[in-house]
This record gives sequence, C-alpha cells and structure tokens, in this order.
Amino acid sequence: MKTLLLGGARSGKSSLAARWAGERSPSVCAVVTAVATDEEMLERIAAHKRARPAQWRVREEATRLGNVLRTESDALLLIDCLTLWLSNCLWPAIEQGATTPDLAHWQHQRNDFLEALAACPSDILLVSNEVGSGIVPGEPATRLFRDEHGRLNQTVAALCDEVHLVVAGLPLRLKPQA
Repeated sequence: MKTLLLGGARSGKSSLAARWAGERSPSVCAVVTAVATDEEMLERIAAHKRARPAQWRVREEATRLGNVLRTESDALLLIDCLTLWLSNCLWPAIEQGATTPDLAHWQHQRNDFLEALAACPSDILLVSNEVGSGIVPGEPATRLFRDEHGRLNQTVAALCDEVHLVVAGLPLRLKPQA
C-alpha cells in the first residue's frame, strides 16, 4: 500500500508516519532527504534520529529517490520528506552558492521517482508539506518551488492508495473517500 501524508509545517505528519510505519511492519527503512546545511538543520536531523526506533534501517538520500524505490524491497519504506527532496533537486549546488534552480536535474529526478513509485511493490509511507494554501509568492524561484511542489503532490496522490491531510496531529482521510 502507498500512503501519502500531507500537512503544514509542524502539523504532526512525520510523527504520525513513524507511528503508522511501526504499526504496519516490524521491518522499516526510513528514507531521509534532509541535508545538514546549518546548525539549526543539524539539530532538526538529530531530533528525528533520537525519535526513530533503533531497529529501523536508515537510508540518507538527498536526490535519487527513484533509485531508492528500485533497490529497497525488503522493508516498509518511510520517505520523509518530499518537500526537502524537491528543494535538493531544484538547487543541487546550493552549498556551492548556486541561486538558480536546476530544472533539468529536477525534471529528471522527478520523472525517475514517479516511474519507480508507480512500479514499486513495497509498502510506502510518504511525507510531504502542503504549500499551496498561502498567498502567491513574490519571487520567481519561490513561485517555481510552490508550483512544482503542488504538481508533485497531485501526481504522488494519484499514485497512492491512501492520502491523508494532517492537521494538529490528526489525519483527515482524503483518499479513498469514506
């Protein structure tokens, strides 16, 4: 089963996904996309590590999620999160000071991931932010990110068996409809 958990920042989607992963399978591979670019992000990553069950396998992957889906088949996959993954793919050279999005890299990684997701037989929980509820961003790069993220969430939701919107730690089932 493929399940997508959407929600705003600090909505409880990662905690809920971790709980569901533990309930669904004794064998979990947490696929993490965060990159430690500063001290605050290092602490966020450390907090996630502390909260994760010790028996879970962890695979760090900043951009090549399609490859992960093709090579990990013996465990439930918890992918957290698509939002950071999109950012990593759009700006793969940000640590070298790049400020222009790399659309070709993003499109290649997105297409590879979506193809692998559609074909993957594993049980998968995917976490992603819902970023389309605010105002239209004022800068082109931010609009591009918001637009690409919205399209990604729509496509992933269409490929998933279940989709839930998480608000205040509570899931609202969007798909399948009750």
